[in-house]
Amino acid sequence: MRTYKYRIVIEQDEDGVYVVSCPALRGCYSQGATIEEAVENINDAIRLHIEARKSVGEPIPIEVLLDEVEVSV
Repeated sequence: MRTYKYRIVIEQDEDGVYVVSCPALRGCYSQGATIEEAVENINDAIRLHIEARKSVGEPIPIEVLLDEVEVSV
């Protein structure tokens, strides 16, 4: 069993729900009532996403490097 490590993005929507995504795995999203629940749910979503890709012989994406930019307006 291989271990994969991915960055996730957590945002709180206007209803107070935490929406979480994994940018390296296009289309891999989840949510939760708390940050902890959202992180637990995205872990499950990532695992299922990888298992599905493996089952059809698709490559598993590697981590995307994220950086910050500063913009003055």
